[in-house]
Amino acid sequence: MRITYYLEVVSSWCHWAEPAWKQLKEHFAGRAEFEWKIALMDASSMPVSRSQIDWFYRRSGTHMRSPYKLNSAWFQDGLGEYLAPNLVALAARECFGIADDRARHAITHAAIRDGRPVAQWEICAEVAAAACGLDAAELLAKASLPEIEAKARATTAEFHALQVTQRPTFVLENAIGDRAVFSGLAQAAPLIAAGEALLQDAAYAASYKAHYGEPPRA
Repeated sequence: MRITYYLEVVSSWCHWAEPAWKQLKEHFAGRAEFEWKIALMDASSMPVSRSQIDWFYRRSGTHMRSPYKLNSAWFQDGLGEYLAPNLVALAARECFGIADDRARHAITHAAIRDGRPVAQWEICAEVAAAACGLDAAELLAKASLPEIEAKARATTAEFHALQVTQRPTFVLENAIGDRAVFSGLAQAAPLIAAGEALLQDAAYAASYKAHYGEPPRA
């Protein structure tokens, strides 16, 4: 089974979904492949002011029973897209082999917990480099490569092709082509239940093939 997590690095809902992502990886360890992909938010998905984002933070924080309130000081009024945090996190993985979640977690924390202005490329690079033991200047140079932005644009297009609008979105696919898509969900239990069902169906198909072989051609 393959589990794909579409995210935006500065999304608060993706922040709240991180425990579910961790539980998925632990529960299906050795039984699934995992990958996170960038799904950039555009101006239509961004809050229009700090007062609006603070309202969303209070709503999501209480919804998730959080003991802390998120910090909106990272928000830059009038900026419709946050390329720096997404491309720096992606470059850490694609160019330096940081295959886990360290780089993007560090940037997310710097933004929505510490309120740092992560729209600034140098700040993002410094934060991620410190978390991953990389050179900030080298990371910044890689994050600025056209191919890194092209990859982020491509996975964002994949996200939109799913005809969903919410980040996080989780896509679970088994070996026989079954697929479950969860958009906007930040709880692990239904994702785990769906994953178990997908694996069970694939096991049934494998058992049937072992007994009866390929289907008749005519």
